[in-house]
Amino acid sequence: MALKQYTLESVESSRILTIEWDMMDKSRFFTLNLVNSFFLRASLYPFTVIKTRLQIQKRYNVYRGTYDAFKKILNYEGIHGLYKGFWINTIQLVSGLGYITTYEKVRHILTEYANIKDKRVKGLIGGGCGSLVGQTIITPFDVISQHMMMMGQRNSSLIKLTESSNTLNIDLNHKHRGTVALSVVKELYKRDGLKGFYRGYFASLYTYVPGSALWWMFYPLYSEWLASLLPLSASHLLIYCMAGPMSGISVCIITNPMDVVRARIQVQRANSFLGTSSLLWKEEGLVILTKRLSARLLQSSMFSFLVVLGYETLKRWSVYDQYKDQIRW
Repeated sequence: MALKQYTLESVESSRILTIEWDMMDKSRFFTLNLVNSFFLRASLYPFTVIKTRLQIQKRYNVYRGTYDAFKKILNYEGIHGLYKGFWINTIQLVSGLGYITTYEKVRHILTEYANIKDKRVKGLIGGGCGSLVGQTIITPFDVISQHMMMMGQRNSSLIKLTESSNTLNIDLNHKHRGTVALSVVKELYKRDGLKGFYRGYFASLYTYVPGSALWWMFYPLYSEWLASLLPLSASHLLIYCMAGPMSGISVCIITNPMDVVRARIQVQRANSFLGTSSLLWKEEGLVILTKRLSARLLQSSMFSFLVVLGYETLKRWSVYDQYKDQIRW
């Protein structure tokens, strides 16, 4: 395969060189990405559980905040409580590959065939397309894992985190942990059929497609801005690791209300995005703008930092030999 030549002159014309799709060994990149994604997901999964429970509860009927939720889950459910639904959630690694492949390929197509050079535009379009593919794969497993996250035990009796009669009420007493996921699948299918596994799909698209598009738009924007402030000798990896959390925080603030609505739809089995939004507005008012935003900001900033650290490092490890002397760490 003919490789596009990236000359030293073209590298020096920009403070930051983006490692493009055709500069990498794909098999090496995908293998390393799977391993990295698994350990990243395992590290941050407890924050996902806490965020979901805080979003689903009505006001403060169970948890008063992020730390209170963390403490109560550990006290009443043990470390296992922070990892409920984790193994089902890890199937999302497949969607992660679909996401990153779509993102990189769309950027490549926009560069080669549409002659679009602006990194922000390519990031906006590529990020949105990547999320669309990823959410189509991920939604059924997201629905199942979120129901499992909501299953808490306290003194062997089921904690009801919401007052909605629409939530699944599966008694965990005497159930082996390995059968809980199967019980959720059976109950969802019995109540809603196959469409139950795609409940909240469009709400997920409303939340994650714009969120992903905006993240990949902010990412080069913040990277270039930071590069203009720092010395020329500054590490590119450091710049990226600073830009990632900044992008994540920006997106969280913008999309938080949509994420709250999405979580309610998927777990409480609501029927519409607008209906759920209206109900939340009546229950919470302006609080919906910041509802459990602290947990989401913490998760997103950590996730963005680790994702960028892994993503940019793996790209550098996967770059073809002919480009290695052009890439700055």
